[in-house]
Amino acid sequence: MVVYIVILAMVAVFLGLRLYAVLGKRTGHEQVFTNPAEDRPVAPITLPRAMEPSQEARDRMPRAVEGRAQNGLRALIAADPGFDVTQFLDGAKSAYRMILESFWKGDEETLGWLTEEHVRDAFVEAIQARTDAGHVLDNRLVSIERALITDAEVSGRVARITVAFDADIAAVTRDADGNVVAGSLSDAVETHDVWTFTRTLKSSNPNWKLADTDEA
Repeated sequence: MVVYIVILAMVAVFLGLRLYAVLGKRTGHEQVFTNPAEDRPVAPITLPRAMEPSQEARDRMPRAVEGRAQNGLRALIAADPGFDVTQFLDGAKSAYRMILESFWKGDEETLGWLTEEHVRDAFVEAIQARTDAGHVLDNRLVSIERALITDAEVSGRVARITVAFDADIAAVTRDADGNVVAGSLSDAVETHDVWTFTRTLKSSNPNWKLADTDEA
């Protein structure tokens, strides 16, 4: 009986040592848990504290980025690991089309949620001047030839990305009777715009808004 108890004790010690060898050391494959209150996701994406961007984040920088913008984009990826440069460019091109078409049609409501307030006010002022003159725009975005990120920065909680657009636009201005005042739908005009988009990081609103416009 005594021998049996000794054997059980030896087995228990052996198992304890084995468990310590497995659980008491990090193998590099375990999941590290942190305070859930600190890492609770902010809808719609999780934005943890700033950290050094991973090599994967550096490698996924697309070619449509000028050299001076890369450090700013890496800082943005560090602050928001869910940010994807390629997806942003796709969204920026969609926003470019939507904002232009909304301005041409005089859709002030859509401009309101796509642009910052001061930009919207400038668009509304131009729309009103066009209406007062009795003019109607009959424009068409033929193609976006290029969208290039030329600058990026993170200042406090605000991220800013500047994109240069090269596009072909068929532009026609008509009077109240539908007569062509200027332009032609058969000849597209090369257009070069520089737009800056902003977003507040760790905000529940995931949308980027147009904050500045210029010509290249």
